[in-house]
Amino acid sequence: MGQDIRVVDNPQASRYEVLVDGALAGFAEYRLKREKIIFPHTEVNPEFEGQGLGSRLARAALDASRDAGLTVVPACPFIAAYIRRHPDYVELVAESYLASVRGDQP
Repeated sequence: MGQDIRVVDNPQASRYEVLVDGALAGFAEYRLKREKIIFPHTEVNPEFEGQGLGSRLARAALDASRDAGLTVVPACPFIAAYIRRHPDYVELVAESYLASVRGDQP
């Protein structure tokens, strides 16, 4: 377990990246629109799946969004599901996306 796991913001690529021993293991793309951050896509490379890296990535991205005072638009199903499982992030979600994180049918 001596791996160095870090999540970093790569604003040039408009994404948060999770790195394992310096290697790109996955990313969460984002788009900034005024005071909102839109997460359209999250991906973990197949060789890194099953290690909880997607959850670490989502948590770091959502924590950074909270720290920046941004409203979250979880267009990505993974980010929406993460928020559903961690309701302390629901307060960040744009009103029009609350049904998706609560599991309501549109």
